[in-house]
Amino acid sequence: MAAAAMLCCVAATNAQPRPVVVELFTSQGCSSCPPAEAYVGKLSARSDVLALSFHVDYWDDLGWRDRFALAQSVERQNIYARNLRRSSVYTPQLVVDGGDDHVGSDGRAVATALSENRDGVPVGVSVRDAEVLVEIGAQPGVPPSDVMFVAYLRHAVSAIGRGENAGRTLDEFNIVRDIRTLGLWKGQVETFHVPVSSLPPDATNVAVLVQPSGQAPIIGAAAHALR
Repeated sequence: MAAAAMLCCVAATNAQPRPVVVELFTSQGCSSCPPAEAYVGKLSARSDVLALSFHVDYWDDLGWRDRFALAQSVERQNIYARNLRRSSVYTPQLVVDGGDDHVGSDGRAVATALSENRDGVPVGVSVRDAEVLVEIGAQPGVPPSDVMFVAYLRHAVSAIGRGENAGRTLDEFNIVRDIRTLGLWKGQVETFHVPVSSLPPDATNVAVLVQPSGQAPIIGAAAHALR
């Protein structure tokens, strides 16, 4: 009841403060990536930032298979490359709020985003009765948007045996384990239910991104721990 009342409240105001969304595209096989991953670790402790690490698989051919790599991460990065008019993808790439990209651990970009107005569409995420409940409030006049659901692992330690990081032990944070689209949101009140049993067993947290179709800049975001 409390969550529903809160959602009605934020729906009435048509907006709510949202975290800065930082997406790191990274790989265990890339020697330039560990500093960026450490930066994501620092950001993950902040309540005003939603940091996510998307591991890509195109480094795997160089001798080390990244156990967290997802083809969906590569697809997402390729769309950003087109939208941001980049000639190719690269790691470590930091995408801020879905509309701007930077190399690695560029703290200035995140600081700039934090200093700006970040009101977004009202998004609520909770876990009840073995389901993740996603509630989107009403906000007239917004473009049709994808409701993206992300399951992620808070922290992992990986010993790297081959490739550019051979012999290193990597601390990795907020590692994306699953990406799915829950539906299309057109400014109306909307509710989605995701069974916890459908998520990867190593997922510890979930996030929701509201992003105008075509992977335009993010207009809403929220996260919640599974355990």
